[in-house]
Amino acid sequence: MKITVSGYYGFHNTGDEAIALSISRELARRGHTALLLSHDPAHTRQAYGVHSAARMNPLALLASLLSAQRLWSGGGGLLQDKTSVRNLTYYLALIRGAQLLGRPVAVFNQSVGPLSLEGGARVARVLNGGRSGRGRVQVIVRDRASQETLEHLGVEARLGGDPALLLSAGSGVVSDRNAVVLAPRGDVHDANAGLKDLTRRLQEKGRRVVALSFHPGVDDVAARNLGADEVMSSGDPVLALNTIAAAGYVVGVRLHAVILAAAAGVPFVGVSYDPKVAGFCADAGAPSVPTDFDAAQVGGLVMKNTAPDWAQVQAMKERARESFDWALGG
Repeated sequence: MKITVSGYYGFHNTGDEAIALSISRELARRGHTALLLSHDPAHTRQAYGVHSAARMNPLALLASLLSAQRLWSGGGGLLQDKTSVRNLTYYLALIRGAQLLGRPVAVFNQSVGPLSLEGGARVARVLNGGRSGRGRVQVIVRDRASQETLEHLGVEARLGGDPALLLSAGSGVVSDRNAVVLAPRGDVHDANAGLKDLTRRLQEKGRRVVALSFHPGVDDVAARNLGADEVMSSGDPVLALNTIAAAGYVVGVRLHAVILAAAAGVPFVGVSYDPKVAGFCADAGAPSVPTDFDAAQVGGLVMKNTAPDWAQVQAMKERARESFDWALGG
């Protein structure tokens, strides 16, 4: 079976590329083929060994829906209108197009929201199949907060887990438990002062700090300005996962910094610039702090090696794995 998958792929954002990698691998393991809609189809085809089509080309989009048996919308945080109403319009239009062509649709392990009143009404209308109720979408979300958001909108959703939780670090990773990975976001400026202060405090305690830029060209300046012992910048999810797996602790503004930490079994704390970060940490039983966090407090969490509830993390991984079977069978 060929599955067309929409998401924020091909922009070389490590978090979204980690999702693309995991979905491609998991579908292949089950004998299915992924067709990823991408900003950079050539890179996506080469990196993940899948079919890919240009995400903004109308003819390519139509062909991708006609050639596939299903559409998966996600993963990631696609159904929201906080950053752009156009993004929400794009993803809902894809879902509606698949419905009109008679293709089953699954919202696949997304975080949903934040949504305006109008945006929420639009999401509910499309996911519930319009006025007729035909073409109702199977909805799987990656956190309980999103499940509650949809419940308030009258949309039934099943709790899954982020696909990147299923990735594993390479066998040759050399562990340095003295290392702490900090993952800033270049567009979340109010977290930078705290991260810089945290870097200094951790270095005074003898920790080696690695600043990890998850989105080259977006996070690089913020990463370089922390004063870390090492700065790494890459859109490669394998390199990011291996870097995190080798560390002793992760402090992440980037959501997938903490998701990959959970995948690798490394303790973490999330800096919640967006509800999806707090939602993931809550589901994992892990600490999260606001962007104007107290560096001394977070430094204390690192030095105490404060960990998530690993049983809850394991449950999230199991839901993530099962969600592939749900979406394929629904």
